[in-house]
Amino acid sequence: MDKIWIGISSCLLGEKVRWNGDHKQNWYAKEILGRFFDYVPVCPEVEVGMGVPRETVHLKGSKDSPRMVGTKTGTDWTQKMIRFSASKVRELSSHDLSGFIFKKGSPSCGLSRISVYSESGDKVNTMGQGLFAATFTNTFPLVPVEEEGRLNDFKIRENFIVRVFSYHRLQQLFKEGYSRGSLVNFHTRQKFLLLAHSRKHYDFLGKLVAEAKKYRPAEMKTRYSETFMEGLTFKTTAKKNTDVLQHMLGFLKKKLTKEEKQDILSTLEDYRKELVPLIVPLTLVRHYVKKYDITYLLDQAYLNPHPKELMLRNHV
Repeated sequence: MDKIWIGISSCLLGEKVRWNGDHKQNWYAKEILGRFFDYVPVCPEVEVGMGVPRETVHLKGSKDSPRMVGTKTGTDWTQKMIRFSASKVRELSSHDLSGFIFKKGSPSCGLSRISVYSESGDKVNTMGQGLFAATFTNTFPLVPVEEEGRLNDFKIRENFIVRVFSYHRLQQLFKEGYSRGSLVNFHTRQKFLLLAHSRKHYDFLGKLVAEAKKYRPAEMKTRYSETFMEGLTFKTTAKKNTDVLQHMLGFLKKKLTKEEKQDILSTLEDYRKELVPLIVPLTLVRHYVKKYDITYLLDQAYLNPHPKELMLRNHV
């Protein structure tokens, strides 16, 4: 498959752009995800002209409109960073990014919990967001974003990567226009993936697609995309996945032998009790879906939402 374009803080790829001339290379992002993603690196502080090495900066003032200033000299970089951020997101729009991995704790790239100091600079006044990260997320609210530190949590990592690949599929659907038929086909293929995240959002989207004729194409694109991506922000659980796999078994009940059915149910119960990872019952179900050629299930994104080499479903 072709690689997917996503943005990333430059230091996470090993580029020596940190304030002290060092880097913060993230092995997982570069070596594992890099096999499937083409990266667009961004270092706002270097690109705005701060140089390497440089004085550290921090945020001061209010949470909603903080200023970026040098920690020792007080040099104010706020307006330059705001202008750079606006220009950079316009440039990035041409890449059709499907995600972005930000550097945690950065006053330019941090997504959350960035210290915003009082005007005197002697205490933390509130917590905010890096200036560039704020501009990016406000401009591209549907693009999946995450901080590299949080990717160490396998549930957060899986959810982020599922959203990246799902958003990419959504981009492909709408890239050159779409028909009501292609939207129906897309939604049908996402059924079990959506159910594993949020039944509420799946039900809403089903009604929306059924009433597609009521909406102009641009309005339908917006409504569907917003709800689709919002639904995927809800993490899967053992219960949700068990319900989805049992639902899939309904399509196989007239095909499976008694022994085959018992084999799947036994394995599914082990998964429900968190004795085995999801990949175990999922592989078994996928095997029988292929064996009995259940076309409807073969097309489901849930069975292959991302490359198996990432082994995201191998954790208990």
